Amino acid sequence: MNVGDRALRFVSGLALLVVLVAIFAILGIVVVYGAGALSWQMLVDAPSSDLAGGGVMPAIYGTAACTMLMTLAGVPVGVATAVYLAEYAPQRSWFATAVRAAVRSLAGVPSIVFGLFGLGFFALFVGGRIDGMFYSDATSPVFGRPAILWSSLTLAVLTLPVVIVTTEEAIRRVPREHREASYALGATKLTTIARVVLPHARAGILTGVVLAVSRGAGEVAPILFTGVANYLPRVPTDVRDGFMHLGYHVYVLATQAPDVDRARPMLFGTVLVLLVLTLVLDAAALVLRARAQRGTRV
Repeated sequence: MNVGDRALRFVSGLALLVVLVAIFAILGIVVVYGAGALSWQMLVDAPSSDLAGGGVMPAIYGTAACTMLMTLAGVPVGVATAVYLAEYAPQRSWFATAVRAAVRSLAGVPSIVFGLFGLGFFALFVGGRIDGMFYSDATSPVFGRPAILWSSLTLAVLTLPVVIVTTEEAIRRVPREHREASYALGATKLTTIARVVLPHARAGILTGVVLAVSRGAGEVAPILFTGVANYLPRVPTDVRDGFMHLGYHVYVLATQAPDVDRARPMLFGTVLVLLVLTLVLDAAALVLRARAQRGTRV
């Protein structure tokens, strides 16, 4: 091994060590300070009015409900867009090129901008139009206000680029011979996509979907203006309700609690719950990908 190879090996190993130290330092601090506050009561109770006691059940429920609605709204649109770009749009058409450029640009937009977009478009424009058509006699806005529905749709738009890019790449990796064999047997293009292309691409699609969901579950900025609440000791029962969110609850505990020092155990406990939730989603991505790959090989 020459000097250059040794130097590269040393530098890359040092970089890996820095990353591992940072990861274990973060995990260690969160576990040490948060494990003491973690209990069953914390997981099932509502927060107290001073935010220093109680639990985080409304925040867990709100995070799960918002993530589920985001997935239901964003994943079908993202997968359908990727199928169009990979299977129907001509490779060098100006329209497909413009869509891909827009998707890549959308991925680089700051998340706070998505929050302002969600407030202006979903809550005020779409919600306001719905109120004008169906609730013109109401004394206060029904849909034209921040709500879990608009937060979920905003997060769906935020995660669309991840779903579209990963799904399109997974579809393009399916060998062309599979498509030609399907056409030779008399299958239509739609049948080929549904029965051949998507099943063979499901490993990459599932990985992209779950990673997009894990990103959306941890985002805070897009929901600041679209429905999240500082303190709401009940779970949302309607898509028009406000909601609590684990990520935003961490921010509130760190900056707006009446007694920040007394609320610190709850702060780290909430961080630990959010971290575990994110790690579970990432682990689910690996499991789903492994199972999908085994099914594809069979």
